Amino acid sequence: KYDLSVSRAQAMHIALDAIRKAAGPDVFLIGCGCPVASAIGFVDGMRISADTGPTWLPPPPLPWWDNGTLPSLRSMIRNSISRAPLGHRWFHNDPDCLLLGESTRLSDVEVSSAATVVAMTCGMMLLSDDLTKVSLSRMRIVTKIFPMAGASAIVLDLHSTNDGLPSLMRLWATDRDWEKQDELRKTMNQSTANTERDHNAEATFFARQASFVLHEDVPPPNERKRSCIHAPTGLGSWTIVSVSNWSDRTAVLSVPQSALLPPPLSGFDAGAADTFLDDEDGSKNANQHGYHVLGFWSSRYSWLPPQSESGEQETIKSRLEAHETEIFHVKRVEPELPQYIGSDLHFSCCKEVLSFVATTSSIQIELKSDYDRVGSILVFLPVINTQNVKVAVNGTPGQWVTVGNTPKVAENGSPRLVGRVIRIMVVVHAEGEVQDGQISIE
Repeated sequence: KYDLSVSRAQAMHIALDAIRKAAGPDVFLIGCGCPVASAIGFVDGMRISADTGPTWLPPPPLPWWDNGTLPSLRSMIRNSISRAPLGHRWFHNDPDCLLLGESTRLSDVEVSSAATVVAMTCGMMLLSDDLTKVSLSRMRIVTKIFPMAGASAIVLDLHSTNDGLPSLMRLWATDRDWEKQDELRKTMNQSTANTERDHNAEATFFARQASFVLHEDVPPPNERKRSCIHAPTGLGSWTIVSVSNWSDRTAVLSVPQSALLPPPLSGFDAGAADTFLDDEDGSKNANQHGYHVLGFWSSRYSWLPPQSESGEQETIKSRLEAHETEIFHVKRVEPELPQYIGSDLHFSCCKEVLSFVATTSSIQIELKSDYDRVGSILVFLPVINTQNVKVAVNGTPGQWVTVGNTPKVAENGSPRLVGRVIRIMVVVHAEGEVQDGQISIE
C-alpha cells in the first residue's frame, strides 16, 4: 500500500470505493476473491464459494485433507449453501459456474446436485462450457433451473451437521401475492425485438422485494418474502424441500417432519404471528386428506397421509445415490377441485405456468411459451373413473397416463379413493403459435 498510515482494511475500502465510482452505477461488479465484508456496499455480486472443479474432491496432487477450500465440486457446494443467507441482502451470491461438459469426472447426479444448490439458494447462474458441445441430457439439467426463481431457501441444518455440509433446504411457494407478478409483467415490454432481453427479470424483481435496503425499516422477523416463490393464481401454496446425500455411498434419507411444514398464513403482513399449523379456518391440523408429494428430479408422485390423532406424522423417505439430491414438492390435497401438482420442466413447479383455471368439470392450463421445452406436467383430478377424461395439448389430442391414486383416510382409519393423478406429456415450441403451451382437460 502507498499510504502506510492506513490499515489494510482501510486500504481495501479506499480501493473498492475508487473502483465503484470509476465504474459507475450501471456497471455490474463481481468481487471474485475479494474479502467478503470489505466489499459490502461496493459490489453487486460476490464470489462466496471456493473454486468449483471437474471432480467431487480435489484431485491429486492436491492434498486430500484440504477438501474445504481447494477447487472441487464439494467445496463449491459447501460454501454456496453455508453462505446462502448473504444472498440478496448484501449482494448477489456467485457460487462459481456450473460445469456441464462430459470432459469432467462428474456424474449426472452430481451435476444435478450442483444445479439444485444454485436454484434453491438463487445464486447467480454462470456457465463456462461451450454449449454447442454439451450433451442434451446435461443441457436439460440447466434448463430445469432457468430462469431463476427469485427466492433464497432457508438452510434448515446450517449449524447441525457433523461434516459442515448442510443437506436440507426449504422454500415455500404461494399464489397469495400474485398481483405483484402481474405488476411486473405490465412493466416488461416483451414485444420489443430491438433490445436485449433480460431472462432473469422476474427473479431480479422479486429478489429486490426482499433485499436489505440501508435506510428502510428492518423487515419483521416473521416475514417470509425472502424464501417464498410467487406462483400463478390457482396453484395454491406448498412446501419445496431439497434433501441431499453428500456421503460417498447410497443411503436412505428421511426428511424431518418440521421441514415439511406448510407455508404459514402469516409472513406476508407485517407483524403477523406465525400460524404454521393453522388451517384457513384457524383450526389446528384440519387437513384430513394428506399431501401430494412430487420428487422433481425423479418425477415420481406419492401420497403422504395426514397427521394421526396421536400426533404422529409420516415423513418422506428417499433412496439417494452418493452425492445425489432430490427436490420434493409437498402440497395439501384439496379433494373437491383439480390441482396442479407440478412438472419436470422447472424446479419450482410453477415458473413454467402462466395461468391455471379449474372448475369441477374442466381445467385450462397455459404454460409459458418463452422457451422451447419438452417434458410432462402432473395434475390431480377429483375423479375415480378416468375413462371419459379428454386432454388436448397445443390444440391437438394429448397423451396422458395415470401415475397415482390419492386416497382419503376415513373415520374408521381405512383409506378411500378420492381422485387420481395423471401425467400429461407436453411440448412447448416457443415459435409464437397461438395455442403453443395451452392444455385443456375435460
